[in-house]
Amino acid sequence: MKKVELDILGKENPFELIGQQWMLITAGDKQKFNTMTASWGGLGWLWNKPVAFIFVRPERYTHDFLESSEKVTLSFFPESCREALQICGTKSGRDCDKVKEAGLTPVELKGGAMTFEQARLTAECRMLFKSDMKQAEFIDKEVLAKWYSDAGLHSVYVLEIEKLWE
Repeated sequence: MKKVELDILGKENPFELIGQQWMLITAGDKQKFNTMTASWGGLGWLWNKPVAFIFVRPERYTHDFLESSEKVTLSFFPESCREALQICGTKSGRDCDKVKEAGLTPVELKGGAMTFEQARLTAECRMLFKSDMKQAEFIDKEVLAKWYSDAGLHSVYVLEIEKLWE
């Protein structure tokens, strides 16, 4: 993988990149990490920094890793990896080696964060902020009813995008 300038993110459509193509959120280190597919999140500018924001439910195994990690990667893949992303989104790392099942090859970045050889683009990020959603804070109660009737509310993480890798 080679480091690339952060401004190449300006050439990406974040709605397509995250909402349509999906991403893998990965936390932990070479000894023990977990990854999950996500299609909710965003990219932007906050606190004079390039940031990503992600949403992860506490029930997800990756949540445990996010809670104890300073570094996180967001990895984006070519369409040819769609099946691998589906496996990483439907299987739990608690129950199986989903990275192996998905046919992905883990790669440790220089700072110790994990990504995958097959990723076309990886954002190496540093944790800046975390908050847990609360029912009382939903202004549109229909969103609460539609998305949270049978599962926990998401934790919201703001990540500084420190480096990009291709």
